Amino acid sequence: MLFDGLCRCRCCGHEFDPTVAFQKCRCGGQVRLNICRYQCVRCKDTIRSRFVFGATVLDKEYFKERMAQSRQRKQARRQKIIETLAENRSPPLENDDYIDLNAVDGLSDALDELTQVPELSGLLPLCKGFDLARYQQHLEAAVGFDEVCFDDIQPLEEDGRLDRIWRFVAVIFMAHLGTMRLHQADGVIYLKKAK
Repeated sequence: MLFDGLCRCRCCGHEFDPTVAFQKCRCGGQVRLNICRYQCVRCKDTIRSRFVFGATVLDKEYFKERMAQSRQRKQARRQKIIETLAENRSPPLENDDYIDLNAVDGLSDALDELTQVPELSGLLPLCKGFDLARYQQHLEAAVGFDEVCFDDIQPLEEDGRLDRIWRFVAVIFMAHLGTMRLHQADGVIYLKKAK
């Protein structure tokens, strides 16, 4: 006996459960390990093992099956969540399908007015004086078809922090329009014109 519920043959090294191998039910039927107890295959009676003393014997196959079922349920739940999210997702944006601010008459002017509303100047000090077109022109002049580091572009504003924010906003707009490509590596943003 190696320990409760497991023994090994000294000749060939075969390991097996002695209760299953040597013990029969009172009806004469073969026993099998059923979760944490032995059970007769024929009459389904619970069998008390003569080889296990005060320990809990676990059916490896049972727990293997239960773990597989648990993984399947988890995978099914995950798949259901993915399907639910896919149903609620908006259709993919085509490369040539971008927002053209000039498509609607007066939209650019209305957006410019929104960013320069005097009542909001106390709440949103960053909105004061932002000119998207000015920053877009500045970025188009500073960035070519070779990659340029975002921080190497000369500022337009005296306030370096504010200028960095406005440059970043303009870059995001230009990337959305498809005129600028950007990627980040090691915390550094690189820009280049879209071909």
